[in-house]
Amino acid sequence: MRNYTLRKEYLTKLFAYKDQDLIKVVSGLRRSGKSTLLEIYREQLKAQDISDEQIQFYNFELPENYLDKSWSDIYFEIKGKLVNDQPNYIFLDEVQNIPQFEKLVDGLFVSENTDVYITGSNAFLLSSELATLLSGRYIEISILPFSFKEYLTARKIDTENKYLNFEVLFFDYVNETSLPKGVELREGGFDKIIEYLDAIYTTIVEKDITQRHQINDKRAFANMAKFVANNIGSPLSPSNISSVLKLDGQTIHHATVEKYLEYLVSSFIFYKVNRFDLKGKKQLATQEKYYLVDTGLMNLLVGKERTTDRGHILENIVFLELLRRGNKIWTGTSRNSEVDFVCKTPTGEIEYYQVAWQLSSESTINREFSALEKINDNYPKFLLTTDSFTQDRNGIIHKNVFSWLLENSVL
Repeated sequence: MRNYTLRKEYLTKLFAYKDQDLIKVVSGLRRSGKSTLLEIYREQLKAQDISDEQIQFYNFELPENYLDKSWSDIYFEIKGKLVNDQPNYIFLDEVQNIPQFEKLVDGLFVSENTDVYITGSNAFLLSSELATLLSGRYIEISILPFSFKEYLTARKIDTENKYLNFEVLFFDYVNETSLPKGVELREGGFDKIIEYLDAIYTTIVEKDITQRHQINDKRAFANMAKFVANNIGSPLSPSNISSVLKLDGQTIHHATVEKYLEYLVSSFIFYKVNRFDLKGKKQLATQEKYYLVDTGLMNLLVGKERTTDRGHILENIVFLELLRRGNKIWTGTSRNSEVDFVCKTPTGEIEYYQVAWQLSSESTINREFSALEKINDNYPKFLLTTDSFTQDRNGIIHKNVFSWLLENSVL
């Protein structure tokens, strides 16, 4: 049986929704582990005395499973194999490849004794048609590549060992890749990992973006993606990206930039974080920040000599971990200060996070703490840094970021 300790939180969530009257939608970047997760889940179902006949799995990345077939052909094929008076578990992998797939999903969902699971590597899976059709009848489980903790477990490193050099391991994690298969490839050297990331990125850009949206100016698209990757954690707007590219001799309208950004976010390469006005307590509509799904992709997009500083890379990793733990996330702003993350936790609480690589000087200490001190409420406030000696101040909890990353995450 596959090692399922790595994806335990996601499996726990799948089992929590098993046999519930909801479609389970597993979404995320290509190769982030969606198919493997469902494979482990099916193995565990069989261990619970669910027979092979009660489980149907279709991989729609394979053309033979959908070419020359309409959604209704597939629907009747699945219906014909259902076991009467028993629960049936239907898995549709990369279902967005089927034209009018939402009718297939809806038809199976309303059938008796069916528990439907679908995966997709594009947020368009839950775009208007499907979301409208299935309103209130699905639960989305968004899967991310390996967390730092999962990465260390995959490398068989004992995280309880207090003499570990977490900083060195962290640099491996952010410089190589957090994608499960990529971690397996690390024994073959860095070149193998880069080849693997290049293949995935090219597939996403070609299949999910440029073909789907008929983008002709591929050079402009590629340069815009590189620019965003080089500016993770910095406020960006379509118009300022457009202006910078213009200085580089490329004319690309800000409305086109906006569309390109939307495609990259929909393909789960980047995550967009809106600004939140700390004083007015409302979301703002401009100057969003973007974070990469896997910082290893930065080597591909920007090069090994990437100019993004390590503080922003750490911020990227903290953002992904907050997302893994089920938070809704904004970046906080007010007239005279900014805080990296404002979070609404799964239980509805508010938390604030400031991220810095190291408190190396008195001015850095004051800058990082004061960003949180200026927020005038009693919600928990955290400062995360790589310092091994931590110092709380004015109710702000200072934590070592590696210890924080290794805490039990909550989905």
